[in-house]
Amino acid sequence: MAKTRTDPEEFSRPLRRVLVGILVLALLGLFLLWRIDSPRVERFRAALIDRVVPSFDWALVPLSKASGMLDQFQSYASLYEQNQDLRRELQQMKAWKEAALQLEQQNARLLDLNQVRLDPKLTHVTGQVLADSGSPFRQSVLINVGERDGILDGWATMDGIGVVGRISGVGQRTSRVILLTDTNSRVPVTVQPSGQKAILSGDNSALPPLDFLEDADEVRPGDRVVSSGDGGMFPANLLVGQVVMGTDRRLRVSLSADYQRLEFLRVLRSHELTPITDAGALIAPPVLPAGPDTSEALNTDAMPARGTQPEAAPAGDATTETDGGDG
Repeated sequence: MAKTRTDPEEFSRPLRRVLVGILVLALLGLFLLWRIDSPRVERFRAALIDRVVPSFDWALVPLSKASGMLDQFQSYASLYEQNQDLRRELQQMKAWKEAALQLEQQNARLLDLNQVRLDPKLTHVTGQVLADSGSPFRQSVLINVGERDGILDGWATMDGIGVVGRISGVGQRTSRVILLTDTNSRVPVTVQPSGQKAILSGDNSALPPLDFLEDADEVRPGDRVVSSGDGGMFPANLLVGQVVMGTDRRLRVSLSADYQRLEFLRVLRSHELTPITDAGALIAPPVLPAGPDTSEALNTDAMPARGTQPEAAPAGDATTETDGGDG
């Protein structure tokens, strides 16, 4: 026996038709109601609006919420764009701030250089530090002045406060400066107020020692150390630093120059000084030439005649000859 199958569409189709018809009639009636121009219909419309519209606030809530969310999203997008613009401006301001700080530091270095009191006879050339040696065994820097600026080997260099080193190697556009802390540096100095002479010897440390002190008991920590000018190496009375007592119980010098921030160096033109050509000239005093009379006397007294041997003359003969010559 076959079962009769009922299609669901057979029940839903007539129902949809009925609902559509009711909706069409309601809309048509609403249209006619709003189109009829009559005082009674007008009062009916007003009463219907007063009755129905206030109760539809709940239906307007999603629409108002959606509208608010849209406004907030637009506001958020605007704030995001403003935030991005502010971030970009902040990055630019940081770059400008860094540039301003660098310029301020350079200005401070140049002001320090200008405030140094030097001998009016000493002219100078200011150069910028390009690079350092980068080695723990060699303490030197490279500056951007050379032969084209008249730089010569052996000239002293200073920063805004004290002596930094000396020129050792000159190129056409650059020069190398051996620092006071380098192991090859030997500078004659004077300790004030005692006036003790010494040699400042570099040892690749921040506190180079004082060697060959005449009397170490006369030197105290805190004494001022200046260049002595001996040997024609540096001009005299250039500030070097102060005496300190090292951990090894040796007298050392705390250098006045700021070696941590060497940006500009002043090269002192010392035209009257003898250029350094060998290591001995760093510490050896100049030898004065002997006069002609002195040379002849030395040669006559010290050198006997060739082919003869010196003889001891009797005391009496020497006296007689002297007396005879006087007479």
